Amino acid sequence: MKIAKIKLSVIGMTLKTSFSTHLGTVRDRQGIIIEVIDEDGVSGFGEVVAFSSPWYTEETVQTSLHMLKEFFIPLLFAEGIQHPSEANLLFSRLKRNFMAKAGLEMAIWDLYAMRSGQSLSKLIGGTMNEIPSGVVVGANTVVEAIKQMEHHLENGYKRVKVKISPQFDYEYLKEIRRIFPYVDIMADANSAYTLEDVDRLKALDEFELLMIEQPLGHDDIIEHAKLQSQLKTPICLDESIVTLMDAKHAVELGSCVVINIKAGRVGGIETAKSIHDFCLASKIPVWCGGMLEFGISRAHNIAIASLPNFTIAGDISASDRYWEEDITFPEVIVKDGMIKVPTGAGIGFEVNRRRLKEVTIIEETFTNN
Repeated sequence: MKIAKIKLSVIGMTLKTSFSTHLGTVRDRQGIIIEVIDEDGVSGFGEVVAFSSPWYTEETVQTSLHMLKEFFIPLLFAEGIQHPSEANLLFSRLKRNFMAKAGLEMAIWDLYAMRSGQSLSKLIGGTMNEIPSGVVVGANTVVEAIKQMEHHLENGYKRVKVKISPQFDYEYLKEIRRIFPYVDIMADANSAYTLEDVDRLKALDEFELLMIEQPLGHDDIIEHAKLQSQLKTPICLDESIVTLMDAKHAVELGSCVVINIKAGRVGGIETAKSIHDFCLASKIPVWCGGMLEFGISRAHNIAIASLPNFTIAGDISASDRYWEEDITFPEVIVKDGMIKVPTGAGIGFEVNRRRLKEVTIIEETFTNN
């Protein structure tokens, strides 16, 4: 597999509805689209899911752009690879920067799948023809949250995730559970709590949540184990899990009983699959989280979520959930709470180059001489 060119496009689009957590509100979303082109002119696409500021992880659009231009692309051109599974080992020479690594690695996987004429799902071992779809509610008031939930449930979503914080939890969830007594609900805390809040979190057990996601520190595993031992509600780890070793440590310590796998967070498909395989063997269910992505990352997520241990509905929603017009087609459609897994080569979606050009802020092309 000879890579001839790599194109980076920094794009920006406005969400149809603002997305709010205790960490802030996102209205305008930027990201990096990576196109990897081989010597025969075949393209593969990936997406860097870092945000413009480091509120989720330390990576940003600008730091990822720097790492791609100055380190990862030159390293890939200098060393070369024969199979996308080799990219993870190659990029591991450079520390962390998992989102930048993921965008490039996933583009290489798409290229390889395109060249082989296989769907990415089947290539990586996917077994599902359709996947259950969940949705995230990010609202500033319980009234707005309930309004959003009513809309999403009418559209058939299987599970709803709500954002919580110490200022916005018990009464908030109590009212939501009163209105929706039988809906599968999970709560995402985005590290808003400490162990001093254990009684506050224990009080949430009465709402029979599917799970509480990342209640404590974004890089913590040890304190989550102490908390899980006192809660009936399952803890799910997200930000704490960026490597296979993180997952192994978390399971060994009893820090969680569910893991959220985001390929864009953990360095790409190879690591995501290794975490999935470990969790499958350890009987730890996993699900695929979302990052307010554009269509390319959404397509990769669909392929990853077709692996057999993704038994919980992920944050993979319809294209029109976030964007007036996405950069891929056909649109991702949720029907009866399910999304069909594409069977075409690669990620199974076409890039809308007209739309991509419209929303591009910066574009640079690198040639492998």
